Amino acid sequence: MYAISACLLGVSCRYDGSSLAPSQAFQLDPGDLPLPVCPEQLGGLPTPRPAARIVAGTGADVLAGRARVVDATGRDVTAAFLRGAQETLRLCRHCGVTRAVLKSRSPSCGVGWIHGSEGLLAGDGVTAALLRANGIEVVSRPD
Repeated sequence: MYAISACLLGVSCRYDGSSLAPSQAFQLDPGDLPLPVCPEQLGGLPTPRPAARIVAGTGADVLAGRARVVDATGRDVTAAFLRGAQETLRLCRHCGVTRAVLKSRSPSCGVGWIHGSEGLLAGDGVTAALLRANGIEVVSRPD
């Protein structure tokens, strides 16, 4: 079993309420048993919601309290991102997940690259950083 960003399966949970076209959605192999997760929804944010960016760092910095997540309206949504990351980790542990396929560039799920206040930055999103810190392999699936 592995976790996967729900938006990659075509679930309409992206910040703007959209979903991937069927031709863009992640193709499951027969016998796959993915655990779809949307950390932003698990953290209590609605869909649609304003786009968000990490300010002054990466997901690891948010976890350490050195950075925050702010949406396009200027609202601090750090607590929701942290709550969603913790809930995702709890679900992964409960289901025995050891690997997660996550949405690229997301301030929550981004692996290796995220949208920050300075543009596209090297680093992981909040959930990706928490999963990685807890021994779960995280890999990226681009747009």
